Amino acid sequence: MLRSLSLTSRLSLFFTLLSAAVLLGLGVIFLMATERHFIDLDDIALQDKQRLVGELLARSNSTQDAQVRLKEALDHHHGLYVLIKDAQGSVFFESDDFNLPETEALPAPGSAQKSLHWTSRSRGYHGLAQWVESDRSKSPRRLILVAIDTEHHTHFMAQLQRTLVLYAVLATLVSGFAGWFAAHQGMAPLRAMKSRASDVSGQQLNPRMPVEAVPVEMADLANELNRMLDRLQQDFQRLSDFSSDLAHELRTPISNLLTQTQVALSNRRDADTYRDILASNAEEFQRLARMVSDMLFLAKTEGGIQLPSKGLFSAAQEAQALLDFYEAVADEKNVRMSLHGGGNILGDRLMFRRAVSNLLSNALRHTNTAGEVHIEISDTENATQVIVENTGDEIDPKIMPRLFDRFYRADPSRAQPDSEGAGLGLAITRAIVEAHGGKIEVSSAQGRTRFTLWFIKVSPM
Repeated sequence: MLRSLSLTSRLSLFFTLLSAAVLLGLGVIFLMATERHFIDLDDIALQDKQRLVGELLARSNSTQDAQVRLKEALDHHHGLYVLIKDAQGSVFFESDDFNLPETEALPAPGSAQKSLHWTSRSRGYHGLAQWVESDRSKSPRRLILVAIDTEHHTHFMAQLQRTLVLYAVLATLVSGFAGWFAAHQGMAPLRAMKSRASDVSGQQLNPRMPVEAVPVEMADLANELNRMLDRLQQDFQRLSDFSSDLAHELRTPISNLLTQTQVALSNRRDADTYRDILASNAEEFQRLARMVSDMLFLAKTEGGIQLPSKGLFSAAQEAQALLDFYEAVADEKNVRMSLHGGGNILGDRLMFRRAVSNLLSNALRHTNTAGEVHIEISDTENATQVIVENTGDEIDPKIMPRLFDRFYRADPSRAQPDSEGAGLGLAITRAIVEAHGGKIEVSSAQGRTRFTLWFIKVSPM
């Protein structure tokens, strides 16, 4: 049931219960202290009256004289009762209309003074009983019981109790309402954040939490929510760009295929022509298949998937294998390739080869005849560094920031359908490096273009 309550209701209920407990405790303590105070006052008064009775008995000349003196004295003390009797039980004096306690409750002869509380005929009494010795040797020991009617005390305590209960109920209700108001006002920043969050949608990702308008305790939550919205906005924008780029890139080959097929079907043609058309279509299909494969690989890699297989391998061996693979292309362009250094990388061997292969393919494509492609592998303090450098035309600094974007081609000529690649090579290379926890940078100056890859350095076993 408590879980179904709102936070405001929970705080209000807690505050109300706490207020009720505090008021109830204070009321109980106040009642107990008041009752104890009345008992102490009664004890003092009873001791005085008991002393007065003793003095009257001492000053009396006879039994009749003592009884007369006692009766005259008690007439001026309403609510005061006296019982005097000897050890044999003979009553020497007893006030009128006095409801005596049980005989067993009275102290035995020779015992100490005793305080008594009893109720008889719906009336309460507080008494003080004590055995006293007479100054005259012939007089016996007597029990003097002095009591007062506590009805007015009982009435006062009942009235006080009702007043306190009424005050406690009203104070609890007021405290509960004050607690609800305070909790409701305190939750205002949360309602403001809820209102901002309700404005966030796929088409409206700009609203942010009002960090300046919330208390310090909620500022961290608001900042974290804003950071989450930033990440969502970036991912959403990336996904939107991805869809737009994909549609744009697929439209051209599909349009080519459709146009070529419609032209082929418009007239009857010989077998060789159909064979050429089918061969051209097959190339477009291969290009499409390669693009879809690259996009799928890029989507998985950017999604932060775990590496398919992870192991320790020599970066120099993998780089040398790639140089051997591209040796024929390099010889054809009369490009000299070289490898220096070495280092170990903890990661996926095939993904590493694909990243370096993309760089080598680009390097060979943009290296002039008789140029040079060089791979340098070395260990820095915290990373294993792989540098792929080639000679040739420098990259325009204006396009440098977009070099790793999907489907971005620095050379406009490669936007033509017969160009190699779809502009995904560098995006895939960056995704692979980041999947390994590393980073990639590019620089181009003085006729040399350099791609630098950093991989997390493997600690020696």
